[in-house]
Amino acid sequence: MTISDTDHQAPSTQPTIAFFGKMLTFSRLQLDTNDLSAIENHLADMLSNKTSHIPIIIDSSVEQDLPALVELLWSWGLQPIGVVTGVLDTQAKAQRLAIFPADGKRIERIVSSKKSTIQLSQSDANKTVDTQTKSDKESNSTDHVVAESNLNTAAASADTVLSSQHITSMIYDQLLRSGQSINHVGGDLILTNSVNSGAEAITDNSLHVYGRAQGRLVAGATGDKDARIFCQVFNPSLVSVAGTYCLRDNLPENTIDKPVQVRFVEGEGLVFTVMENM
Repeated sequence: MTISDTDHQAPSTQPTIAFFGKMLTFSRLQLDTNDLSAIENHLADMLSNKTSHIPIIIDSSVEQDLPALVELLWSWGLQPIGVVTGVLDTQAKAQRLAIFPADGKRIERIVSSKKSTIQLSQSDANKTVDTQTKSDKESNSTDHVVAESNLNTAAASADTVLSSQHITSMIYDQLLRSGQSINHVGGDLILTNSVNSGAEAITDNSLHVYGRAQGRLVAGATGDKDARIFCQVFNPSLVSVAGTYCLRDNLPENTIDKPVQVRFVEGEGLVFTVMENM
């Protein structure tokens, strides 16, 4: 099954510029302090590396030294693209940062206390890839393809390379309720419970959901095209891998409420595999 919103007929003239709508995946950084040392300490606890390249919006309840704050965030691999309207408006205009309207509803960020660290060498990573490739070839399940829709995430374009550095996975055991969000950087995100509609789960690696998967599911948020999504009961409002996304209305019908694997294939887009025979 292939779904595409592109017109295969080449236009007679190519416009110099164009305005068009695309979805953005970014995180909101909520700040209640202007102590840069305290902010950096919190970033050190939250981030496992300085190469996440996550686009963020600054939502501060107190005045900040915005240029210094932006410099600090960039040093931690974050990409501030704007602020939520409020006390930082004047500085944001001077810094040429976007000013976003307040939506009146904050997303609750969930932080898990359960983490497991796995160290992979390059040789081990290659063995893992070879094993997965063999498993995919032997599977009798049916693949469905959704053509690529470019998601403008401002993600890093460099290929992700597994090395001897630590990869930390997050395990979250509670129900992810509407209005809650998990955004994990540095490893797989493993949810042992369900994701309700209106919630979101985002990771730069692979995403695993062992309950009912609704809401927004995002893997490879920083551009990792090898990331995958695994769901026990698949029924999301949006699914995205490495910036290519698909909305609920365009999902293959026979994947709904089934165990499903989602991966990105270059030139094809998102590939949905029903895992009933796995």
